[in-house]
Amino acid sequence: MALTKFGIIKQFIFNKIESGYWPQHHKVPSENELAEQFNVSRMTARRALQELTEQGVLVRSQGSGTFVATFKSQSSLLEIRNIADEVQDRGHEYQSKQLRLEAINVNDEIAILLSCRPSDTVYYSEVLHYENKQPIQLEQRYVNSELVPTYLAQNFNQITPHEYLSSVAPLTEATHEIEAVIAAPEVCQYLNIKETQPCLQVKRRTWARQGVVSAAILTSPGDKYRLGGHIIIEQ
Repeated sequence: MALTKFGIIKQFIFNKIESGYWPQHHKVPSENELAEQFNVSRMTARRALQELTEQGVLVRSQGSGTFVATFKSQSSLLEIRNIADEVQDRGHEYQSKQLRLEAINVNDEIAILLSCRPSDTVYYSEVLHYENKQPIQLEQRYVNSELVPTYLAQNFNQITPHEYLSSVAPLTEATHEIEAVIAAPEVCQYLNIKETQPCLQVKRRTWARQGVVSAAILTSPGDKYRLGGHIIIEQ
């Protein structure tokens, strides 16, 4: 499939960054310069820069220009996205490794999060997500077995839990709890980091129309991941 005009500009910028020709904080060409170089409208060049900014590849500074962002992965606080899509949108290679997938009896805390009884059985998965062959996030997810009875039949080496749940129980609501933590030794081992290294941890609950679908704990190395967002306020 042929790339769109703004897609060609995005790929050009990706290639410059991936090759190391444009390092962190390097100032990239302006909208006008890109429009002239690729013989496109300024609006097309602006769209390419804006999409790369929203993906965390670039940082735009009012009055100063657009620069290559620090080399950390960025996830949005304003939307729930599939991590595989996030990684691939940055032009990077995505992989996942399913560590655990089983039925378990939950404790009081998880029962409250999933709006079920402590004696109920729920489904539990652990999936390690990779970006360019480096572990970027450990996902520990508890799933309401009544709402998603086929969860244990999935292969999360091939599809992410988010992608699967979105197809069988479309998201209607979500909450986030975000904090910096020192992860448990087992988690640090999965993420290939020292036990003293700070991590970014997101606790997320998601709902479908039928009720609470899942509660997930997403843990990422603090030096490889960041959260951000872009809000447009209509006047």
